[in-house]
Amino acid sequence: MKSFEFDYFLDTPLNHEILKTVRVIGEYRGRECLYKNQTPEVLESLRKAAIIQSAESSNRIEGIVVAPGRIDSLILKKSKPVDRPEQDVAGYRDVLSSIHAHPARYDLSLATICDFHRQMYRYTGEKAGHWKQKDNSIFEIRKDGKQVVRFQPVSALKTAEYMTALCALFKKAKDSDKTDPLFLIASFIFDFECVHPFMDGNGRVGRLLTLLLLYQSGYEVGRYISLERIIEDSKETYYDALYKSSQGWHKGEHDLRPWWNYFQGMLIAAYKEFESRVGTITKAKGAKREMVENAILRLPTRFRMADIQRACPTVSYPTLKRALSDLSKAKKIRSLGKGRDAEWERT
Repeated sequence: MKSFEFDYFLDTPLNHEILKTVRVIGEYRGRECLYKNQTPEVLESLRKAAIIQSAESSNRIEGIVVAPGRIDSLILKKSKPVDRPEQDVAGYRDVLSSIHAHPARYDLSLATICDFHRQMYRYTGEKAGHWKQKDNSIFEIRKDGKQVVRFQPVSALKTAEYMTALCALFKKAKDSDKTDPLFLIASFIFDFECVHPFMDGNGRVGRLLTLLLLYQSGYEVGRYISLERIIEDSKETYYDALYKSSQGWHKGEHDLRPWWNYFQGMLIAAYKEFESRVGTITKAKGAKREMVENAILRLPTRFRMADIQRACPTVSYPTLKRALSDLSKAKKIRSLGKGRDAEWERT
């Protein structure tokens, strides 16, 4: 709300680097349309992988972890959730799938935001979909174990007022067409996180709203490359950008640029990966093995075949096996067990 009040975001000075980044993202979006017409089968493989990674990463950022070997069948609805982490992931999956399928169906309203929250908790039995009833805080746990308040969101008493104003001011700013949608979307998500309208689930709802607003403005890379995974991979930078931009927010004296820079950098990373993955299939056979090796470098030190399959949806299982065998002979990785579910480790 504070970023839109009195058109505050319009008074934020823009340097040439930010403007250049917006132009580059626009160029990527233009090329995305070409890929859609040329490689539909590959895009479908990427879409399936992205929805699995998004549901897993967005929850894992909040410390919600599903047991190894369960995530694929859970996201693809081949099994039902059996515990609380799986219930959380299944709820996120449902909202995410709905946004993927029908982004134009939703308008950015209080009802939509509350419905996303309600659906996200549908399997848990918790009462959700309403604003927080008591004040909450955003904490940081330091290395010595001490917990300190990183940011104090809007009070429970004022939450409804702030959220009503935020949605109305965003719509007004969008209709006025005075600036690029990327600045508007990033500013809305930032203000949403500063208000922190729910007792729990604010980060996950914020990431769902990010996808929705980007889709509605024509930026669909999140359909094929998981933005949530990119955020998880840069989690420290993500939180640092939020923290820097939140200083002075309550007084309307904050600097949106750290968050804008992060938000645009996230999109650039997604578009680069998108073009890299789509382009790989048209190259020589060795390119797919190189793709596997690059994927392994992005994975945790220990990983399983299922992790590589999600990271390389366009690469067949036999090719993955050959790539692992070659990397093992080159002593770049080593097997810690036998069979398809065995763990591997980078050396």
